[in-house]
Formats: sequence, C-alpha cells, structure tokens
Amino acid sequence: MYSPVAATQEMPADRRFALWDSTKRVPSSAEAPLLEGVDFVVVKRREPEVDGYNWLHGAAIVRHKGVLYASFGHNQGSENTASEVANGCKSTDGGKTWREVFTIDDGDEPNLAVSHGVFLSHDGTLWAFHGAFYDRMKKIHTRAYVLDEPTGEWKPRGVVAQDGFWPMQEPQRMGDGNWIMAGISVANGLGGPDDPAAVAIGHGDDLTQWDVVRIPKPQHMIMWGESTVIVERGAGFRSAAADKTPAQRIVCIARYRNPVALAAMSEDYGRTWTETSESNLPMAASKPYAGVLSTGQRYLVCTTTADSGNRRSPLTIAVSRAGEKLFSKIYRIRDAVHDGPGESTPVARLSYPYAAEYDGNLYVIYSNDGGRGGNRNSSELAIVPVGKLSAD
Repeated sequence: MYSPVAATQEMPADRRFALWDSTKRVPSSAEAPLLEGVDFVVVKRREPEVDGYNWLHGAAIVRHKGVLYASFGHNQGSENTASEVANGCKSTDGGKTWREVFTIDDGDEPNLAVSHGVFLSHDGTLWAFHGAFYDRMKKIHTRAYVLDEPTGEWKPRGVVAQDGFWPMQEPQRMGDGNWIMAGISVANGLGGPDDPAAVAIGHGDDLTQWDVVRIPKPQHMIMWGESTVIVERGAGFRSAAADKTPAQRIVCIARYRNPVALAAMSEDYGRTWTETSESNLPMAASKPYAGVLSTGQRYLVCTTTADSGNRRSPLTIAVSRAGEKLFSKIYRIRDAVHDGPGESTPVARLSYPYAAEYDGNLYVIYSNDGGRGGNRNSSELAIVPVGKLSAD
C-alpha cells in the first residue's frame, strides 16, 4: 500500500513510505536491464555559437492535433536569472525531426523571467503553464498561455497561481472534476530552507484559477521539493471522514537533497496530505516524473538505481505490475555513455524528465549536460515502446 502505516506492517523495523516492492532488491546500475527498441532524438542542441543560448532545462512534451510540441527554459546567461525565457519547438513527424525554436514568453516587464513549464491539450486548445520570477528567483509564480493556432503565437492568460508555485507536471483531472498540477512552492527565493513539494488545484474547467497547497514536511527536513503525482484511477474508495464522501488517493513523489525519493499521500483530492517522509526507493536529487501507463502500470522516470547516489545517470524508469501500487522493476533508458544520437560522456547528467504516452509509445524528454555542468544542456527525447516495460 502507498502509506507509511502499510510500509510499517510489511517492514516492522522500517517506517519509510513504501514505493518499492520490498520483497525485491533494488538493482544496481549494472544490474538494471537496458531497454530495447528505444529510439533517441535530439530535440534542441546546445549551440550558443549559433543562437546565443547558454542554458536549457525543464523540457516538457505534448501532442496536440497530431503535432508534438516541446518547451523548455532558455537563458543566454546563467540559470535562475532574469534573462530566462520560455521557448519551444514542434515536430510534425512523430518526434523524428524538430523545427526551429519559437518563443512562448520572454517577459515583458523589467527583471521578469519566464522559464520552463508544462502543457495541457484540452477541449481543442493547447495550454502552457510556466514558472516565472523576478530578478533572481524572487516572487515565483505561474503564468498561463494558449496557442493561437492560425498564427502560431502564444497568447497570455495572466498569472494563475501564486505562493511561490512552479509547475512540474501537466494538470490531471481528478474524480471531483477539478484538475491537479504538481510542482514546488519556493517561499524564500533560491536556496531557501522551506521549499516543499506543492500542488495547484484548479476550479473546474477554469484553467486560470489555481489554489496552491503546500505539502507538509518535518521542520528539520531541508528539501528542494520538485514533485510529481500519481492520480489513482477507477471508481475510487470511501474516505474515513464522518460524512463518507467519495475520495481519491493521490501520491506525491518529490526530490530530496539526499539520494532517496520523498513521498506523501492525499485522500481528499489533494486538499490535505500526510507529512512528507522518506521512501524505500533510492532516487537521485533531481526532478522526478511519474504516471500511469495505458497498461495500468505505474511508472517513475528519474535515476533510481541502488548505487547511483546523486549521480544523474543512468536515466531510468521504475515500473509496477498492472494494477499494482509498488514499483517492482527498474530499466535503464539511457546511460551516460551512449552509442546513438545525443551527447555521450561518462560524466553526462541526464535529468529533469517529462513524459507523455501516445499510440503505444512513452515519449520521455530530458536534459543532457554533456558533462559541462551548470545545466548547460541540450534536450533529448527517448521514444520508449510501452510493450517493453513489463514488470514480470
């Protein structure tokens, strides 16, 4: 079960939140099998000598009316500075090739940066929600945009979430009719002591109003809470509340500064949460991305091998069996040294994944720093056949 109590029942001496099937050993990087049949594509090369952009991070991907769109934060200076802009590109051939870079927003106020974000294709409209800030990570908030398809321009819909919220995963519909969007709430600027995981909850189909819920954590826990959520599907279950109203279980998986995944759970559509706690799954200190495949399997993309520590390689995917809640197998998507498209070096960092499933493939987009550090990344795409992700 996805709860600290159940984890204690299964492992009496271990009160960690159960994400991993404790009857199995978490594999080392060498033991985790390398996925077969994966196609790799470079979405955006790092080429400052051509376009002036020194920094790229936080790529997202979506398919809208047959076209794949990718977005990312771009900066001609250093990351987390006011020269950051939200850029992107698109593919009309299923991700095989990508067209020239377009701009979603480059900030129209002094010292305003608009950076990386997430997508939502809904009711024939393509939305984008992007983290924004002033100066150097001050007054962080989220802004929304919609694509004007005839012109290719992105039309602003204004500030839609405050309270330091920066989105990390696309909005997902919950059983109560509202949307939930996972992210982080940055309260005190860059490197503050209180930066927990957070979610933003929408108001029905009004995608311009979001309530930010900061997920509680122990006072002593210092975290950079970039997060992802798994919204459990199906008919739901009855809550423990006195009124017995229908509820839905949501699990949040978040980044820690230590090499272990953090987790929390909500049973009331994301309004209240258990306190964030360490899980029994190792994970590098990097943004994770999770979801549910069409097969009914849960998945988590990050770096989750037993020996990787905070090294951001290999890029891995942990999966469950269909209909089960615990991850039980880990595959390597890509190693730092790679025979194929993209940069290859033993010290490459493969990080900040984002994923979307279409027509039997999971499209995993991620950053590759080519060993340069400082998130001076290129953006790459792995097209993973879902049929290769068996947990048996």
